[in-house]
Amino acid sequence: MKKQSSCRVILALVLVVSWATPGRAQDATEYGPASGTLVIAGGGPLTDSGILERFIDLGGGAEAGRFVIVPTAAGNRDRQGNIRVFDEDRVLAGWRSLGVVNVSMLHTHDPAIADTEEFVAALQHATAVWFPGGRQWNIVDSYAGTRTYDEFHRLLARGGVIGGSSAGATIQGEYLVRGDTSGPQIIMTAEESHQLGFEFLRRSAIDQHVDTRNRWDDIIPVIQQQPDLLGIGLSESTAIVVTGDTFEVIGKWMVAVHDNTRAYQPWEKPYFVLSPGDQYDMQGRRIVHPATLAQDR
Repeated sequence: MKKQSSCRVILALVLVVSWATPGRAQDATEYGPASGTLVIAGGGPLTDSGILERFIDLGGGAEAGRFVIVPTAAGNRDRQGNIRVFDEDRVLAGWRSLGVVNVSMLHTHDPAIADTEEFVAALQHATAVWFPGGRQWNIVDSYAGTRTYDEFHRLLARGGVIGGSSAGATIQGEYLVRGDTSGPQIIMTAEESHQLGFEFLRRSAIDQHVDTRNRWDDIIPVIQQQPDLLGIGLSESTAIVVTGDTFEVIGKWMVAVHDNTRAYQPWEKPYFVLSPGDQYDMQGRRIVHPATLAQDR
């Protein structure tokens, strides 16, 4: 078992190096991007939660922002094994109903296409990218190690915003929770190509739907095996907004924080919960309030 675990660690390090982008400018922070913002939502209905409105505002506003929607998590192939074709109007309808003027869809099942200059052209001018739900390993299969992956990180480096919900939340972490292709019930996959997320939020493992699907405890084995990670469990209609090494909870419900450096009593669960309005300093591993945060800065 120790030999197998060591091999996985080595593979993860290789993947980190192979996916790394010089333009990411991450040295100034430990967890979140040095520039740019992340909006990481726990799935479910996002209307009336303020989450999409916050994302649009961070992306430059409904009229001035340049938004790209990446629906790839919903599946690269249909149930018959045929290459899936997305209806762009359907994918973008909800965003247009929110008043977003400049919005386009970006999708391919083929990493060779994702590695072309023509495919990434829209990303090079985008101010915001959103990943809807589905299965997070589909995103990995299409974009890991390609120019598209690089452009996601470059968007953050120039101050843009990346958001996503459900699978589009988990892909933003470092460890890919529920990355197994056989089903989302497997928390930690043995599939080595599906263990690493896109690392927009480094040193993290992100789960979603924790309230409606009773997943509160599911990240516990992840943190036990990789105690350097910060575990984040998101309720539906709830999100964290990450700026540097701090995040704020927004939306309607709770966020579970699995922090292995914190002391827990024997009768306690090995995590604690934050409510909307709470802020958390990931580097300092402490809960902060708006007034305290302002003074620290």
